[in-house]
Amino acid sequence: MARFFARRLAGFAAVLLALSFIIFSLLDLVPGDPVKILVGTRRLTPEVRAAITAQYGLDEPLLLRYWHWLLRALRGDFGTSVRSATPVTDVLAARVGLTTMLTLMAFVLAICVGVPLGIWAARRAGSWVDRSIIGWSVVGISAPGFALGLVLLYVFGLMLGWFPIFGAGEDFVDSLWHLALPAIALATGIGAMIIRITRAAVVAELSQDYVTFARSRGLASRRITHMYLRAASLPIITSAGLILGTLFGSTVLVEEAFSLPGLGQLLADSITYKDVPVVQAIALLVAVIIIAVTFIVDLAAFIVDPRQKLEEGGVA
Repeated sequence: MARFFARRLAGFAAVLLALSFIIFSLLDLVPGDPVKILVGTRRLTPEVRAAITAQYGLDEPLLLRYWHWLLRALRGDFGTSVRSATPVTDVLAARVGLTTMLTLMAFVLAICVGVPLGIWAARRAGSWVDRSIIGWSVVGISAPGFALGLVLLYVFGLMLGWFPIFGAGEDFVDSLWHLALPAIALATGIGAMIIRITRAAVVAELSQDYVTFARSRGLASRRITHMYLRAASLPIITSAGLILGTLFGSTVLVEEAFSLPGLGQLLADSITYKDVPVVQAIALLVAVIIIAVTFIVDLAAFIVDPRQKLEEGGVA
């Protein structure tokens, strides 16, 4: 097991290294003079050009600049924001908490609704309950999160006045209230996917011979349910974990719709103003989160089913 996870860690590190190089290359891929991009709206004088060139090593080879940038990034130093002239780390620290809270709220809501509905549909496969749940899940998958967010905003925010229409709130409870509608907008699509995944996994297990044998031996329904749900949990955990990883970086449009000062809105603004250091930091942060969640999913999958075969040299 230790060797298996050591190989996984090495693989994830290699992927992260490759992604970090691609992310660093954004500055060279953006059209225009890199110095002008990093200066932003400030007046570009020969002295400023020389200072920016020296600060970012623009007169050095690409690989050497990447190495220096990577060493600084490992220390949490991503440079200075072009737009606000403040350290990128401080800019991210002021936004990451809101996006994290929104992501976790949406994910928990999707799991709490999607898994029970998926199990209910699977246990009544072919019935009107199953068809109704699957029909609504198709609608949920098809509905864009930002469009659903605008509908929720208009109905429950403007018409009924039950929820605030913008802002992030002042304290924890108030923030939960402000993030309720955005979380629902985000959770609808991923909840629908979790319904489909859960239903497919449970239906597959219900058709297995061990379930038929257990029922023929007269085992208690609770014990049989525990058996097939445990077996079906592996694909559900894997899929849900991957969804959580990607969800963190997909809040841009919802945050824009609800005027939430999170990482999504920061990323959109930074792209508009060509704030390359901030874009690089956000992209690297999202990549790290996705890779970390993927590793945690691998660990959870092994704990749920330790009998799964590891790669050569591993254990069963």
